[in-house]
Amino acid sequence: MKDTDFDFLSSFVESRSGIVLHKDKAYLIESRLAPVIKSEGFGSLSDLILRLRWQATGDLVDKVIDAMTTNETFFFRDNPPFEALKTGIVKDLIEKRQSTKTLNIWSAACSSGQEPYSISILLREHFPALNDWTIRILGTDVSDEVLEKADKGVYSSFEVGRGLNDMLVKRYFEPVDSRWKVRQSLRDRIEFKKLNLMDSFAQIPKMDVIFLRNVLIYFKQDVKRDIVGRIIERLMPDGYLFLGQSETAKTLSDQLEPVNIASASCFVKSGAVVSF
Repeated sequence: MKDTDFDFLSSFVESRSGIVLHKDKAYLIESRLAPVIKSEGFGSLSDLILRLRWQATGDLVDKVIDAMTTNETFFFRDNPPFEALKTGIVKDLIEKRQSTKTLNIWSAACSSGQEPYSISILLREHFPALNDWTIRILGTDVSDEVLEKADKGVYSSFEVGRGLNDMLVKRYFEPVDSRWKVRQSLRDRIEFKKLNLMDSFAQIPKMDVIFLRNVLIYFKQDVKRDIVGRIIERLMPDGYLFLGQSETAKTLSDQLEPVNIASASCFVKSGAVVSF
């Protein structure tokens, strides 16, 4: 890839998604864009970039951003946050939300949906007291492609095997054409929406729990701080925020303090009271 093409593409992707592309990963950029080049009938990567130089909006732009978004995920990925929910956080919120019997959870950058479905499975497995509550689990992502898959809730045997045992698969999925589809009882609690983390969160209601895991590493420091600041605004005063295991809030905000539970990278607003 020519330096001028890389410079343009990296600026283009960063301005629209906040994702920073590093030059030592140029080979990955070319491989990820190869399907777009083929499906859109371009002769080369240079031809695609030439089109992007004068077509700054539309389906092509969405497809390029989709291709450049990292979508690796699986059910119950990184156990500590789920263990934290099971051993303390949900019990704490059940006590605090008895008057409304409502629980709102946001899985930001949810990719193809395994994280919000995992949360829903955990609540049904371990907290039958919530069966008559209003549970809203919101999954958002910038990629139309992964959101479509998440919304359909259909996964291969390999995908459900990453994080789920046979009992959970049979209980919460039904076989469809050699694949596995999420049962409606699990799906009813979840809503998927397109959301770019660079855009406003004004339409997001206040949340009791927010998952923002394994995504901040792709942004510059000032963008990280901006995203976390706006995330905090959507968090209830006594709500919980999960970051990725390699991520910390120390350099991102002075409004958060860590919660010592299940070795999870979990935070609350400064001064919030927890009951464990």
